[in-house]
Amino acid sequence: MCIPNQQFRVFKEVADTSNITLASKRLHMSQPSISIQIKNLEREIGAELFDRTNKGVTLTQAGWIFYQHVCQIMQIMQEAQEKIDELSVHQRGIINMGATLTIGEYILPLIIGNFCEAHSEIDFNAKIANTQVMVQEILEKRLHIALVEGPVPDDKDLVVENFWHDELAVVVPSGHPWAEQPVVDFDELANEKIILREKGSGTRRVMELALEDCGFDPDKLNVVMELGSTQAIKQAVMSHQGVTIISALTVRHESKFGLLKCLRIKECQLTRPLNVLTHARSHQSLEEQYFLSFMHDAEHLEPLLNASL
Repeated sequence: MCIPNQQFRVFKEVADTSNITLASKRLHMSQPSISIQIKNLEREIGAELFDRTNKGVTLTQAGWIFYQHVCQIMQIMQEAQEKIDELSVHQRGIINMGATLTIGEYILPLIIGNFCEAHSEIDFNAKIANTQVMVQEILEKRLHIALVEGPVPDDKDLVVENFWHDELAVVVPSGHPWAEQPVVDFDELANEKIILREKGSGTRRVMELALEDCGFDPDKLNVVMELGSTQAIKQAVMSHQGVTIISALTVRHESKFGLLKCLRIKECQLTRPLNVLTHARSHQSLEEQYFLSFMHDAEHLEPLLNASL
């Protein structure tokens, strides 16, 4: 029995999505082509791999057994390819990594710049997205390293290591009635228009959890706008469309020039860890190992971030 690697990819995508239409979009293939490959695979295996209904497809018992082995085979093939790639002495090293939006925009350039002073032979390719996306990228081993803010799921395949911390603040525009006071209370917050990051954002989840820990229901906030960009939120706040709760480090420039003001919430501390996220069973290249060692060097990293942000 000789099964092409493409059929493995098609089978796994259909199994992961439980939907041939969605699998065809992700693989950039037509639905008929997907269906034909699955039928050919079932003929080769000699068993039905999926139960088909109007709601989608689910793995049969034989399909589940086959799925587990396919995942192992694809992982072995990926690791073999990565090790072969490392043999090319003429190829510049590259680190494909991910970061959540706040880290990617305000911290990652500083980290990469400092790292490359000692490793000028290494290039970076960074994907920026929210925490949920980064977790999925690591779990599916499309990325080996991600820098994330806020909580991540409790999963045996995820390794979470803290490298720094951040504080969320209530941010208001200059001229706002709160601009001259250092703190606000929950009653004031509940009666103001609030602009927040989108659901799934690490910033938002940390904020919601912290408010709950302080005894305040985040559903009581008068959320008038949700935006997927910190920069867009800052612009909306400076246009007096509402106030926000975002990372204090993202508004240092605007605070310095008096455009925005950071406040604390009375008797409530909004802090969050910044973490390095990796897969417990992922092979890391030599370049990735260098970078992880750099991120674990707290004596070097923390003074760098404190002095520069």
